[in-house]
Amino acid sequence: MPDIIELDNVGMSFEKKGGIFRQNKRIDVLRNIDLNIKEGSIVAVVGESGCGKTTVGKIITGLLKPTSGEIRFGGKNLYGFSLTDFSRTRELVQFVQQDSYAALNPVRTIYQSLSAPIRHHYKNYSVAEVDDKINNIMAMVGLTPPEQFLSKFPHMLSGGQRQRILMARAISLEPKLIVADEPVSMIDVSLRLSILNLMNELNEKLGISFVYITHDLATARYIAREGNICVMYLGEIVEYGNVNEVIGFPKHPYTRALISAVPVPDPEVAKREKPIPIKSMEITPLENRPEGCVFFDRCPYADEKCKSRIDYAYVNGVKVKCRKTEELPEWIN
Repeated sequence: MPDIIELDNVGMSFEKKGGIFRQNKRIDVLRNIDLNIKEGSIVAVVGESGCGKTTVGKIITGLLKPTSGEIRFGGKNLYGFSLTDFSRTRELVQFVQQDSYAALNPVRTIYQSLSAPIRHHYKNYSVAEVDDKINNIMAMVGLTPPEQFLSKFPHMLSGGQRQRILMARAISLEPKLIVADEPVSMIDVSLRLSILNLMNELNEKLGISFVYITHDLATARYIAREGNICVMYLGEIVEYGNVNEVIGFPKHPYTRALISAVPVPDPEVAKREKPIPIKSMEITPLENRPEGCVFFDRCPYADEKCKSRIDYAYVNGVKVKCRKTEELPEWIN
């Protein structure tokens, strides 16, 4: 399948205020990000808080412009588009926020929140056509009958219902890609599966691609079971490939550390697991990030060579940024 979005060597920097007696600093939040999203695919982006997951999501949706690198939409540089074409492209890539309550205007009814983007982008629609479209998307996200929800305000709905409203608003513009930023982290555990299944249904029935941002490996593996997973650490992609290959046979020590931190319900299996002996639980500040391996300060296998530039290697179809992969084959087997 062709690529919808291509991130080519993308970097993102922000300025950190130094205060009265210190100079401002430029902090590289993202470094050398290469990521391709194909039509109809699902890509899960995982990593610790502060690793740059949400920043990648905002760059994909056009909410942030990267300071370096290139973003291609349909093979063309996104920031070479005319203003009209750029606006149309923004319609085709939608963003679903983590906090469903903050993402909805508290003084607007659900009908007003859903009708506003439709009226803005489809100016030739009559009132009846707008209403029909709203009823259709409400049925798609499982909120029926629609009249039971459309006259309500956000505070009158549950967290799961509000998250479905956000999904309805996103698909109302008929996007090719939806970036979902931890869409199930703020709702009850019992409802998370239904939201993940909804996303899979929209992917299968409408062909919408998804970038699913999370720190939860279990939900990442569930939703991207036929797709890819991208593991990030300190603003870099350390491992990328098929989700079953990456989680089942982790190549990078950070990926292995993430997986070993997940509790195993079977005590007999847990006894056989050998957790990776991380040097420290402290995450290296971004301004002190090494030029070589970003996991250097915490990796128990690192040596002086890891401080120098590291290129990606490909093992069993997985892209991994670690020079120790071939030296320690037990990670793969």
